[in-house]
Amino acid sequence: MKIVKQSASAVAVVAALLNNGGVVICPTDTVYGFLADAQNKKAVEKIYKIKKRPKLKPLSVFVKDFKMAQELAEIDSRQAKVLKKFWPGKVTAVLKRKSGVKIYGVAKDTIAIRIPNHKFLNTLLKKVNRPLVQTSVNISGKPPLNNIQEIIETLGRSDLPILIVNGGDLKKSKPSKIINITSKKMLRLR
Repeated sequence: MKIVKQSASAVAVVAALLNNGGVVICPTDTVYGFLADAQNKKAVEKIYKIKKRPKLKPLSVFVKDFKMAQELAEIDSRQAKVLKKFWPGKVTAVLKRKSGVKIYGVAKDTIAIRIPNHKFLNTLLKKVNRPLVQTSVNISGKPPLNNIQEIIETLGRSDLPILIVNGGDLKKSKPSKIINITSKKMLRLR
């Protein structure tokens, strides 16, 4: 396990690790999250293993901008209008997944996407320039960890290499809201 302080100079280190199939723990605009390259099957599998998450539970995806979201999901004008109200921000949207998109850890027909509103994370997404699967930092079924010492104590003993971006302790916050906008009626899932 390696720990780097959240800083502009850490972006290149974190991006290099993600590009090489690593797993990163990073603060977000909601909670600390696990991140991995969504186009790297082995990297995505590492998150499932570390988190002890059932493989049938899909992960959501961070993207750098609306254009990247459109590359992964079918977004009509009505959905675009809704998304532009919420993004960047704390809302994850479930959309129809485009066929032929090579991405792992997501549902077969849908994809949950979010553009976060967090300076370090947004800079990282631009540097990596590909979608990142993400999920809250915790062991599956337990509450999200926002205290950096708890994260180190809980996950620092993992047999898989993890890079932790230390952004300090985060205020108690809920994970992002999740909305399903695959049909005409918007449905809040969380």
